[in-house]
Amino acid sequence: MAVEKSGGAAAASPSTSTSTLDCFQKIVLSWDYLRLVAESKGSKQGKGLQRVKDTYESVADYLSVFEPLLFEEVKAQIVRGRSDEEEGDASLDWQRVAVGLCAESEGFHKFSMAVENEFRETVSENDLLLLSKEKFEEGVTPTAYAFALVEQRGGSANISLRAFVAGEIQNLNVSKPVDSPRLKRFASILAAESSTLWILKVCSLSTIMREFTAMHSVACLPFKDLILSAAEKHKDVDDQSRAWNAPQPLMDHLKANLNDSQLEAVNAGLSRRSFVLIQGPPGTGKTQTILGLLSAVLHSAPARMKTKGGFDVQKHGPELDIDGKYAHWVKASPWLFGANPRDLIMPVDGDDGFYPTGNELKPEVVSSNRKYRAHVLVCAPSNSALDEIVLRVLNTGIRDENNNTYNPKIVRIGVKAHHSVKAVSMDYLIQQKLSGVDRTLDGGRRGAGEYDRIRASILDEAAIVFSTLSFSGSSIFSRMSRTFDVVIIDEAAQAVEPATLIPLVHGSRQIFLVGDPVQLPATVISSTAQKLGYGTSLFKRFQGAGFPVQMLKIQYRMHPEISIFPSKEFYEGALQDAGGLSKKRPWHSYTCFGPFCFFDIDGVETQPPGSGSWVNQDEVEFITLLYHQLAMRYPELKSSSEVAVISPYRQQMKLLKDNFRLTFGDQSKEVIDVNTVDGFQGREREVVIFTCVRCNKEQKIGFVSDFRRMNVAITRARSAVLVSASSPSFKLYSLIFCFASSADGSCISTILCMILNYSWHICAYGVN
Repeated sequence: MAVEKSGGAAAASPSTSTSTLDCFQKIVLSWDYLRLVAESKGSKQGKGLQRVKDTYESVADYLSVFEPLLFEEVKAQIVRGRSDEEEGDASLDWQRVAVGLCAESEGFHKFSMAVENEFRETVSENDLLLLSKEKFEEGVTPTAYAFALVEQRGGSANISLRAFVAGEIQNLNVSKPVDSPRLKRFASILAAESSTLWILKVCSLSTIMREFTAMHSVACLPFKDLILSAAEKHKDVDDQSRAWNAPQPLMDHLKANLNDSQLEAVNAGLSRRSFVLIQGPPGTGKTQTILGLLSAVLHSAPARMKTKGGFDVQKHGPELDIDGKYAHWVKASPWLFGANPRDLIMPVDGDDGFYPTGNELKPEVVSSNRKYRAHVLVCAPSNSALDEIVLRVLNTGIRDENNNTYNPKIVRIGVKAHHSVKAVSMDYLIQQKLSGVDRTLDGGRRGAGEYDRIRASILDEAAIVFSTLSFSGSSIFSRMSRTFDVVIIDEAAQAVEPATLIPLVHGSRQIFLVGDPVQLPATVISSTAQKLGYGTSLFKRFQGAGFPVQMLKIQYRMHPEISIFPSKEFYEGALQDAGGLSKKRPWHSYTCFGPFCFFDIDGVETQPPGSGSWVNQDEVEFITLLYHQLAMRYPELKSSSEVAVISPYRQQMKLLKDNFRLTFGDQSKEVIDVNTVDGFQGREREVVIFTCVRCNKEQKIGFVSDFRRMNVAITRARSAVLVSASSPSFKLYSLIFCFASSADGSCISTILCMILNYSWHICAYGVN
């Protein structure tokens, strides 16, 4: 169709656009897909890019480092996304479709396309599509092609798209697009009558667009200087003026149920410092500490209120029993019981014993439900990590000011919520609200406006809102009438810094970063960006700059013979074992079943065709037999599904699952948890079998050499870690070699297994 131009400001050229998101979209949509693929295979990547630093002099300095790295990650996601799709659903293959009415607006060409229903269901808003005059095939050189972004899925089978064809953006300079014959030819197709194009889904840009927007919002954040410098100014004065107190009954409970390091973390939160970093090594009760934090921040009040003369310490009124409370209720209800005693006596304290109400204080607007009740946002990088916290809150509740357990009003927003938390998911709560609406209302009254109003009311009414980091950038939050006072980010060390910034734009006054920088880092697809530190979390950057970190020091999970290694190698010996962990299990009667055992397997590594992953069939067969011997002697491990097998490589995981299914039947997936190391972070089992896979003369062990991955792998077990690896292949890597030949000899038994002769008398290798 012919291109229509909208009038007024909307028809402005790309160089006049001031929208941050528009700039991002113009840069990405101008790129040449084939050039991106070629560059990804070249050796000149990273030219002109800067390494991530611990501190920054200004917002401009900050953006000059992070913005180019973020676009490197976008490029990698585009190339990787198409590769993943090629292995996926056939419905995502090339389709030929007609181009609808096209109009120029805000520097973009906006148009619709009628696609097949099956394809339409696979795309969402902010998905990146590749459009071309010619289908990309071997032997064909496309001449007119461009990216387009999905704006929305329209009615019927239509999707609305936007493209940028004014030229290619170089060096992120949006104001000066460079002429591109490719884009000119593509623009002529959009302008032609009854034109058709081939269309292909590439990847979703939703998350990284939110990260880009959040990154450009740093200048507007109240703690901008802190983010740049990674240091708080005037700490002592700020802590004195902002500190809050938890009610005594609640504080007594926290002191009785949290250890010293956990309590220190909660107290650091009550200091109301803008940022509080809490490091939670494996098994140290990180989630328990978060529950304590939630109880404290929801039921605490300012310890000092600002007056003309400085700061006054707030004294709480006495705690009353039920009879005393009833007497006060009687006095407070003169319309039921007679004259109003307040006409005769003015209380010294406020109406509830908390706040003085003299003229020296400025009036303050507080919640109608409860004075100073905080509005809390809890985030995590992944849906699974988020649902773990939601489930704990649902199962155990939190404590109120009188130390009573209760379930606060919460909502879990976003997609892919686990079925166990469905009752507090946004979609479920909306349906519950709608079911209470007069059923005689016509369908028009339940349109998008009604849903938006209900969503906003649910967010406002909830004491705690749970969201992934990415979804916290959703437009759903813009309709709230309340901002968030506190943001708690769990697994904060697993998120790139721009992702951590997303929930910070909601006006919060205090941020908790909870995580462990010596466990798995954020996933970064671009190897160039990764090498330059783009995978460094905000938590890790602050810690590297010397920002104070509250470390949880008592671990409640691992047998001491397991914990001694990670404590020494990863936590400078700071981890302490809680009582009762050294209890022997029945399987400890055999040296080969733990607590810590290394099996030296002289196997053969192979790489499946078309895969970057690795497998080791010999280790798979060995582990299958090892599990059989363990489960045969101790069936309670099998019946309770307390054995996990983990590997750094996804293909090894698939091979293990296939072998277990062939050996033990389809029910094996119900009793044996087979996963990647990355997928098993945050979980635990009684016995963990770790297959390292790599075995070669060159002693190349790939990303198994990442100490953070090793830390996660060996800290998942409560009573036994059984490691299968080739010791000659790992000799060059000092950490794993130290792991395999351990310190005092009492923790690790080295068992040499000739792979051809394990037919099986494994347990003949020593009864303790």
